[in-house]
Amino acid sequence: MDGPAAPQGGLSVSQRVRVMFYVLQPNESSFASLEEVPDYVNKATPLFVVLMLLEFVVSWVWRHEAPGRINDSITSLSAGVLSRLPDVVSRSLELTTYIYVWDNYRLFELLWDSPWTWYLTFLGVDFGYYWFHRMAHEVNILWAAHQVHHSSEAYNLSTALRQSVLQRYTSWVFYLPMALFIPPSVYAVHLQFNLLYQFWIHTEVVNTLGPLELILNTPSHHRVHHGRNPYCIDKNYGGTLIIWDRIFGTFVAENDKVIYGLTHPINTFEPVKVQLCHLAYIWSTFWATPGFSNKLSVIFKGPGWGPGKPRLGLPEEIPVITGKEVPFNPRLPIYLSVYAVVHFALMLGFYVDLFETQATLSQVTLLLRIGYIILTLTSIGFLMEQRPKAASLEAVRCSVFLALHKLSYLKIYIASLAFTYEKHVPSFPSLSTAFGKQCVSGGAGRKHPLFFPESKSYSSGRPLYGLSKGGFFMNVISLPA
Repeated sequence: MDGPAAPQGGLSVSQRVRVMFYVLQPNESSFASLEEVPDYVNKATPLFVVLMLLEFVVSWVWRHEAPGRINDSITSLSAGVLSRLPDVVSRSLELTTYIYVWDNYRLFELLWDSPWTWYLTFLGVDFGYYWFHRMAHEVNILWAAHQVHHSSEAYNLSTALRQSVLQRYTSWVFYLPMALFIPPSVYAVHLQFNLLYQFWIHTEVVNTLGPLELILNTPSHHRVHHGRNPYCIDKNYGGTLIIWDRIFGTFVAENDKVIYGLTHPINTFEPVKVQLCHLAYIWSTFWATPGFSNKLSVIFKGPGWGPGKPRLGLPEEIPVITGKEVPFNPRLPIYLSVYAVVHFALMLGFYVDLFETQATLSQVTLLLRIGYIILTLTSIGFLMEQRPKAASLEAVRCSVFLALHKLSYLKIYIASLAFTYEKHVPSFPSLSTAFGKQCVSGGAGRKHPLFFPESKSYSSGRPLYGLSKGGFFMNVISLPA
């Protein structure tokens, strides 16, 4: 067999496109060692942006509307950012556990360069994903992580990036049997391919794909999976293939108009709440439920379970869909929407730089930057909900930025902006005080819109922090479920 055509150094444009649809051939995606395996997710990142822009254009031309709302899309992207932050301070659990089992307990070793190994791993990863995904819907504690991905009331490519921080700590278990005989390098390739494939199926601009609907997971099949209509609940778990759902009785075709989201919408754009709200619900239900056996059932049975009910709950308790459901969408002035988008994009500059420079940064710097990113995402969430304390939190965020910059824990990446900042912001305390007074005008407890301060010292030298050279969607995601 020929050696790999795509070394670690780079992928051709054709390969970057084909990897999104799982159509790279075995002879161009087989590697002898784990170190040789490209970071396909990272290298495909520009295509995320291209496809989202293409989806917007097609939706605007075809349906005369955007494929989603700004607030919902920012929340999805925020979840994607949060889901990747643990990678800054820890290694991938999916790979480290797999390598440990391979090194210590493998039964035999399949050839890394055999097409048979490649195709067997393709089936094995997708089979493992099906059962992980199914259990993530049928076991309440696993659903606490996976519900993040289903919490969007829109269905577009940004929804693919709405990922859980916690899901990675349970999904690895379902792939471990493969470590008994499949080399880690082959597994690492297909783990990425399986995830990348699922990005493009999160869209409404593709209807059906004819005969491919019989075998592959498609946008139509996955729209059903994201629906909260009674006929959609707990259906179509497949990653790349839909055959597992057909075999195990969990398949249903798209029929009535799909209404997206959770059966009980969480109605929030606050990223930490999106991540942890169902864990909080489990915690309160656990202590409110009598009997030790029932308490265990709260954790390990389905999200709809209750004392006296079947393991997965009662179908008749699923809320009826009328077709008139209105998504959570607080009205926000245009200038505040622009403010949120701009500061989210600027935050991505720090996020990209964090991953690019993590090997050179101290633990303290890493933790402070992670904390600042979380604070920024939370403040933007408050702003989009127009929370009473949104202005106060944004003033705190800006003050934290100034402090971290003065202490050299954060840097401004664009030279002209750095020069402007240093020239016009001579005193950190005076600036933060001025900003706080202007930003929080209206008093505590009032829903006062946040606005840009008018003082010359700030407006002429706002501490804008730009995009780094790596582009602004790098490493946004460990891809969809």
